[in-house]
Amino acid sequence: MLEESPPPAAGSGDIVDRDDGSGRVGHTEVGRLWERLRDAVALAVIDAERPTRLLAIALLADGHALIEDVPGVGKTVLAKAFSRALGLRFARVQGTPDLLPGDVTGSSVLHAGEFRFVPGPIFTNVLLVDEINRATPRTQSGLLEAMQERQVSVDGETHPLPDPFLVLATENPIELEGTFELPEAQLDRFLVRVGVGYPSEDGERAVARRYRVAAEPLDAVPVVADADAIRAAREVVRTVLVTEDVERYLVGICRATRTHPDLRLGASPRASVALYRASQAWAALEGRDFVLPDDVAAVARPVLAHRLLLDIDRELAGAAAEVVLVDVLESVPIPFPTRS
Repeated sequence: MLEESPPPAAGSGDIVDRDDGSGRVGHTEVGRLWERLRDAVALAVIDAERPTRLLAIALLADGHALIEDVPGVGKTVLAKAFSRALGLRFARVQGTPDLLPGDVTGSSVLHAGEFRFVPGPIFTNVLLVDEINRATPRTQSGLLEAMQERQVSVDGETHPLPDPFLVLATENPIELEGTFELPEAQLDRFLVRVGVGYPSEDGERAVARRYRVAAEPLDAVPVVADADAIRAAREVVRTVLVTEDVERYLVGICRATRTHPDLRLGASPRASVALYRASQAWAALEGRDFVLPDDVAAVARPVLAHRLLLDIDRELAGAAAEVVLVDVLESVPIPFPTRS
């Protein structure tokens, strides 16, 4: 099942503030963009500040996000609200066992005696792959090139994807019948894994009564940015300072996972790059132009946990990668941050 929608029109004053005439977005403006984005998404999704922050980190660090949680907690609504607030073109693909790679990427069709490429829903800014683990491994693997290279190859021709491009995939971790486990190569392409969780009691009451206010809560979400502002903010994130001490701390965390006795596969160098980028984005959302060790620790679990493989005996005993990461973070010395 495919669903596609054009970006909502941005109203005056909705675009992120620029600095004084330079045309560039500063670190303070990235923090303001985050505040606007957080407040906009909150109009449709209750008690979702941390998940929204992690989606923003995936976007600004030029990555993708896997939203993994039980049914009914608002995974799809969160993805739609996030896309609407950014004013980006949005498309949704429903994962099913009969979904083919060409249904996502597009295919060549014979028209007037010659083959013409018909783009699939992946040619959008934000692609929601709902219940990705219900799609077959063949279809899942069709996303790999797009997620890594930002392009699609069909019949020997390469087609670039729009910029920005963000894949938001959802999956239900408790239902196994009719699903296919995501391979490690696929999981490694997701910058962060996001859990939504249950709302507080007051939040759940607000969810239950929100349809009294509006038939569709997403209609209340305003546009707070556009593609140009997002690209500019992403460039700012690239310039966030990571000192040598913080860099050693960051890499030390990843290397410590490779020798931990509870793990049979630790974090790869690609995971180190992902942790580096995510730490920069976290700092930028705080309005800072430098990374603290606390920023690295804050994103370590959502960035690394889904990339680790537990030792089989430890997994059978009920161990979890998140718990192992707590042990790893406690074992790696925290540096005193300096700016140079």
